[in-house]
Amino acid sequence: MGDTTADQIKQFKDFILNYNRLSEQCFNDCIFDFTTRSLSSKEENCSNYCVEKFLKMNQRVSQRFQEFQMIANEKLQQT
Repeated sequence: MGDTTADQIKQFKDFILNYNRLSEQCFNDCIFDFTTRSLSSKEENCSNYCVEKFLKMNQRVSQRFQEFQMIANEKLQQT
């Protein structure tokens, strides 16, 4: 298996782990009524907010990681 394929598999696994973590966290935080098949407006709003918050956090962490990588690369080039 080539490096590219291994990287793609790792990225996909990371995506699935994040998706599962997001689903479980938002479900546990927001869904309480199991007497009906549909979400209440409160549950739906909570779920939407939870997903939005998670995505923003993930984006911010990715940006910070890229910034630190750029700084580390610049330091390596200077030495």
